[in-house]
Amino acid sequence: MDGTGNGSAAPITLDGVGKRYPDGTVAVEALSLDIPAGELVVLIGPSGCGKSTVLRMINRLIEPTNGRILLDGEDVTGVPAVELRRRIGYVIQHTGLFPHQTIQANVATVPRLLGWPRTRVRDRVDELLDLVGLEPGRFAKRYPHELSGGQQQRVGVARALAADPVVLLMDEPFSAVDPIVRVRLQDEFRKLQATVRKTIVLVTHDLDEAVRLGDRIAVLSEGGHLQQYCPPADLLGSPANDFVREFVGADRGIKRLTVTPIPLEALRPAAEVVGADGGAADGGVLDGGPSVPASGTMRDALAALLEGGRGWVAVKDVSGKPLGVLTATEIAMAASTSD
Repeated sequence: MDGTGNGSAAPITLDGVGKRYPDGTVAVEALSLDIPAGELVVLIGPSGCGKSTVLRMINRLIEPTNGRILLDGEDVTGVPAVELRRRIGYVIQHTGLFPHQTIQANVATVPRLLGWPRTRVRDRVDELLDLVGLEPGRFAKRYPHELSGGQQQRVGVARALAADPVVLLMDEPFSAVDPIVRVRLQDEFRKLQATVRKTIVLVTHDLDEAVRLGDRIAVLSEGGHLQQYCPPADLLGSPANDFVREFVGADRGIKRLTVTPIPLEALRPAAEVVGADGGAADGGVLDGGPSVPASGTMRDALAALLEGGRGWVAVKDVSGKPLGVLTATEIAMAASTSD
């Protein structure tokens, strides 16, 4: 990707970071967190837990009252705030697009401020609109009000990536669109992150979104206290305490299936299962029954199992060849959680 020249992701370290207001209100007491370069970390927790405050302290929209924030080892408090924000992309809930500027001008905002040559800015805008699935020839000259909510959100992401920032901060970026569009945007963003591999800190109140997008999830309680910080499957499978257990909910086993890949080593031979329900254990029977690709998740397998009504689901490789079957027993074991 064209950009500022570095284009790499950078780790973030929060070292005892806190925010106390003059009236004595403690938004965040003392949060310590290591965010690896190139990972997407989700901050989640109940309302008032300080997650958006943490996000805004990273780019100093809110100045911390204690602790340190290191970006690639450098204390951000020693960097002029305006310069810092040009190195950090920021995406908010309602996009924050300038309504009287074209999409092209919106995306070009930071590169223009950085003094990029006009041709470089134009090429970068076209590249990013393509990257987020908006054809430049159709969308560059339009205005925000001429786009759907989902399209505006994509422009917001493109604008945040315009100067190839080392960090991307996202504050409930998809919550303003309807549920169907939200899931589609989440899927598209997950594919985008696989391409750009930025260090991303995302705030959400939606656990399903956190599980779908996060490499790691940080669960915060009131005052910004860290209750658990781990990959989604670990969070859902082994909540650290009663607070986390209650927060993730009783259906966490089903959510866990969403982030559990199909374990090929656990597949059973078709002859063991398919023949037992009265059919011949051959490819013909499997081809006529419910199936999922080997690249899918155990949530996909559960959905196919329930819809198929056979008591088993075939797992197939990219060529459509059956690799074996899963039964309700294997799926239930994958969903099991420890209390």
